[in-house]
Parts: sequence; structure tokens; C-alpha cells
Amino acid sequence: MQRRKFVSKSLLSAGGILSTPYFLTASKKNVQLKGQTFPLNFAPHAGMFKYSAGDDIIDQLNFMSGQGFTAFEDNGMRQRPVKQQEEIATTLLKNNMTMGVFVAHKIYWEEANLAGGNAVKRKEFLSEIKASVEVAKRVNAKWMTVVPGHLDLHLSKDYQTKNVIETLKYAAEILEQHHLVMVLEPLNFRDHPSMFLSESPQAYQICKAVDSPSCKILFDVYHQQVQEGNLIPNIEKCWDEIAYFQVGDNPGRNEPATGEINYKNVFKFIYDKGFKGCNKYL
Repeated sequence: MQRRKFVSKSLLSAGGILSTPYFLTASKKNVQLKGQTFPLNFAPHAGMFKYSAGDDIIDQLNFMSGQGFTAFEDNGMRQRPVKQQEEIATTLLKNNMTMGVFVAHKIYWEEANLAGGNAVKRKEFLSEIKASVEVAKRVNAKWMTVVPGHLDLHLSKDYQTKNVIETLKYAAEILEQHHLVMVLEPLNFRDHPSMFLSESPQAYQICKAVDSPSCKILFDVYHQQVQEGNLIPNIEKCWDEIAYFQVGDNPGRNEPATGEINYKNVFKFIYDKGFKGCNKYL
């Protein structure tokens, strides 16, 4: 989708970080939009513009900035070499861009980790959180994504919730010292079956129980449309615990305004609420 069409279809009413999808692959022939930015703080993911800017991540960042984006997201940031992390941080600073989320830990897709209350897996998770603090400092990030992992099929959901809350409290203590925020991402049942965290009210309950400025919600509009619908009312009810949005349309996790979600109204609601965080596109 061309940037101009994306703006006209979905963003003119919209402001904060929203993270964005890989479809925004504007042609290299596009004229850089001098001084123009989006009303919301949209963060394309690494690789989204590789067909326009090439494989080099620094070239991609410069291209994003030239297209009016003021933020950037990279789930795999912690796996990058330290030297490259430092180069990314320098380029973001040069372009006055904000670093969005990166994934803070190993995600267990097929077995329980946080939900099961396993002491070894808890220690592993907290060790990865500590390591991710150093990554966040290096790239000037504020947010990091946490996915509590697979359900423990041998435990009551209430016991699992207790285990998750307990571990996240330990993680929050680590992050609070550095003014960093882990954002919990609920994932839909269709794309990621049997994951512990799947619904926005569930994430809200957990954040309230952890009771820390370092534990908030990553509200992925695509996932929550598939999982529960009722988007704007759920965003409103969770509002005081939401720190980050990700977006994509349904079906197919395609670009906003290509599916069933009324993104003009969703973005307008977020903007009118005065959101100041990040929004990842896709």
C-alpha cells in the first residue's frame, strides 16, 4: 500500500506509538515527504521496507524517517550484535525517532513456562528480563514485549494466573529501577492456540494485580478483533493499563482499511484519548 493511500484511508483522524505491518513498501521512486509526519507515532517493523531500502537496517531506518515515520520496532533486537544495536540507536537519535518494543525473552509456544510456576523457567525468564534491560538502555527503548507462554494443561487457570502474577511482580521490580515497561501481549486463539494470555480483560486483571508502572498492556487490535471483538469498548475499559498498540486488519493480518476493522474510528478514538505511546503497524 502506498503511504498516501494509507494516510487518506486510515490516519488523518489519528496520535502515540502504533506499530505497523510489512505492507508499507513504498516504491524507491516515492519522493521523501519533507517535514511531514503521521498524527500518531507509528512504528514500522524491521524489514518492512527492505524492498524499498534494501536489506541494511540502517538504510531502512533512514527510509522510514524520510517517509514521515517517527518510531521503529524490532522484535528481534536483543538477538542483534551489540555493535549493530549501537548503530541503530545512533540512527534513531539522528532521525529523532523513538524505539518501540522488542521481545524481552524466549517465548514458550508449546509448553508452559510462567503459567506452570516452574522455578527453573521463572529464573530463566527473570535472567532474560535483566539482560533485556541492558538492550533497552543501549537502544533507548522504554517498552519490551512479554508473552507469558503456553497454558499449563495440568493446572486450574486460577493457579496459573497466580503463577504468572507472581513472576511478573519479580520482573516489575527489576524494571522499575530503570523506568522501563514490559507490555503484556494477549494473542488470539486461532493463530496461537492454547496460549495463557488471550484476552484484554485478562491482561487488565493481571496488570492490576501486579500493580506496577512497569507492567502494562500491549493491545494488538488484530489479535483482539479475532479473539473478542468489541474493540473500542475494550480499549476504553483497559485504557489506564494500555501502553502500546499494534495493528493489522482481519482477515489475514493485512494493512488497516483492507478488512473488517473500522480503523478510521479506532485510530480516531486512540488519538482523541490523547495517546502518547507507540503504535506498531502490523
